[in-house]
Amino acid sequence: MPGSCELTVLMPCLNEAETLATCIDKARRYFWRSGIDGEVLVADNGSTDGSQTIAREHGASVVDVPAKGYGSALIAGIRAARSPYVIMGDSDDSYDFGELDGFVEKLREGNELVMGNRFKGGIRPGAMPALHRYLGNPVLTAIGRVFFKSPCGDFHCGLRGFSRDAILDLDLQAPGMEFASEMVVKATLKGLHITEVPTTLSPDGRSRPPHLRSWRDGWRHLRFLLLFSPKWLFLYPGLFLFIAGLLFTAWLLPGPRQVGAIFFDIHSLLYAAMAIIVGVQSIQFWAFANAHGMHEGILPPNAALQRLLGMATLERSLITAAFLLVIGLVLGVLAVSSWSTAAFGLLDPVLTMRFAIPSAVCIVLAFEIAYGAFVLNVLGIRESRPNKPARARRAAKRDERNGRVSA
Repeated sequence: MPGSCELTVLMPCLNEAETLATCIDKARRYFWRSGIDGEVLVADNGSTDGSQTIAREHGASVVDVPAKGYGSALIAGIRAARSPYVIMGDSDDSYDFGELDGFVEKLREGNELVMGNRFKGGIRPGAMPALHRYLGNPVLTAIGRVFFKSPCGDFHCGLRGFSRDAILDLDLQAPGMEFASEMVVKATLKGLHITEVPTTLSPDGRSRPPHLRSWRDGWRHLRFLLLFSPKWLFLYPGLFLFIAGLLFTAWLLPGPRQVGAIFFDIHSLLYAAMAIIVGVQSIQFWAFANAHGMHEGILPPNAALQRLLGMATLERSLITAAFLLVIGLVLGVLAVSSWSTAAFGLLDPVLTMRFAIPSAVCIVLAFEIAYGAFVLNVLGIRESRPNKPARARRAAKRDERNGRVSA
């Protein structure tokens, strides 16, 4: 049962027969040396090389995880852990499970997530490919720090300790390698106490290639960071496109412009109009993503954003849409009038498109704003229901699975 020992050392495993015994023995010697009541738990992901037998022979418990993936194995292992503190690490002997004092000390101080930092602790020759060391890990970590204001300097270190209950409350879901990013991102968004410990990375002891696939798993990490940051995925690009398109449109509406030897006219005006439309769509997607994310507990509540969304009522949005529709129709009438003066014959496109393009933009934006307002209201319908929030429902189910009585 949870709480029956102080520390669980959790090792995900998929055909790690060459190194698993070494890792388990180091962890058990650490327990003996430090006087910690602990357990070694191996989350096996379907090994076919006898890893399960090796684990049991060396004193570890084994939980069999049929769902494939690094994240799936760790999620099952965290749920099966019997202690309030968990330290997870790869079972390829690249981390020293005999040197966990820094992690235990930080956990006992009350930190809820203690991250290893390989860039501070040292990366031994041959332990990390140059692509990962100088591009993949630094770039993805920098993106995570900027997007989420995370204090972590190494998002993907495989050795990390945490409070079991705090991490279970995050409701982690990623089945693959992006689980590492999900834990850091959700812990940051939830406001958990996070700190770091310098960690040394050594070359792993296996004779086969690692399970990690550089470009595939790198993209999965980047995709996760983008999906959990609607501001950077939708809002900032949308604002840039909208403002740039609006300024460029205002500059070109009076007539053609020349910058050096380059002329800008209605063709450039058309692309500026497109930027306005795409920008507004992107901003709307940001609003949709935040409304859904906050309701489902994926994103933390944001009082300022909730007030902003509350101001964009259906009625106000429909009034704005009607105003834009009228402007668009008036500009369309002016375009048709200029056509009628030419007896509906050939027109000068340079003149008429300066009416037609803004007219089309206003009409499209009118429908976008109106439909977007209805979508936001659909997303908000469930908020008025008296049922428990989604996070509370998930927590109750999780407590029931763990054999505890939910409050």
